[in-house]
Amino acid sequence: MLTFPSAMASPMFVYAQSPIHSNVLSTQLRSAQPNRVGTIEFKSSYTQASIWAHTEAYSLDYYQNQSNIAVEWQASPIWKTELDYRVVTAKDNGLDSFVMGFHDLFGIGQNGRDEVAEDQFTMDFHNAGVHVSDFEGDGLTNALTFYNELLLYSRGPMSLSAGGSLYYNNVRSGQFARTSFEQGIQLNYSYITPKHSIFSTVGLVHRNGDNSFVGLEDLSFENVSASWAIGYEYRLNQRHSVLIESLNYQGWASNDPDFSEPSNEVVVGYRYRLHQLAIEALMIENIRNMDNSTDIGFTLGLRFSI
Repeated sequence: MLTFPSAMASPMFVYAQSPIHSNVLSTQLRSAQPNRVGTIEFKSSYTQASIWAHTEAYSLDYYQNQSNIAVEWQASPIWKTELDYRVVTAKDNGLDSFVMGFHDLFGIGQNGRDEVAEDQFTMDFHNAGVHVSDFEGDGLTNALTFYNELLLYSRGPMSLSAGGSLYYNNVRSGQFARTSFEQGIQLNYSYITPKHSIFSTVGLVHRNGDNSFVGLEDLSFENVSASWAIGYEYRLNQRHSVLIESLNYQGWASNDPDFSEPSNEVVVGYRYRLHQLAIEALMIENIRNMDNSTDIGFTLGLRFSI
């Protein structure tokens, strides 16, 4: 079996960034290849995202920042376990002017962003007659996820594993206070060589509890949601890698055409490794449906293995 440091042969440590999928349990792209038995990896990331979505049914204009910390342990040759804590907060990160400049530079339309004031925190659900504003500083998610993974097959560069997640979210106060308990399963496949790595994941999530944000009580949430993801890493040398990933999530409401559209995100990143330490910098951009994912997001991650 090929052996790499855990941060050397793995997808980026990143979570879904769409307005809903970032605030519920969403499967993550993972490597199926086991690490050395006893390896412990500490992972942390910080993401700044700008949400901009406008349809006949709703208008969303706000920022969210996500802090993530996790510990992963290779308990045996076939068992891997991880405990992850994640907080999402509505916080002003000043991305509006940058996003508009980026769109102008590449000739991308603003979709109305240049017609409103910058740095707003507003949600309008037109069909429900609900308007939410001035929620800067409110907590959106406060979640703990326990993940276990079983290696099913490993030979040469190929590995196949199955994983399961238990997710508990408890936002105690503010306009987005809610509690939910969700479960997920996923199948992971990896093909890893010294120069190239391919990662893929398919998964299902079961959601229950009060998952809705303000104004969404009348929507029918999908009890089971599917997802799939694929990623590629090219190692320039022992220290430098570039990565690209495609993250895709099923729509989260079954009785509204706008909310039922899938969310498709592309992640482009760079990884720097120094012995057991890895630093990741990446950008998340939505594609296809512009109105149910984050407009743009930036993540800085740190990983350390012992």
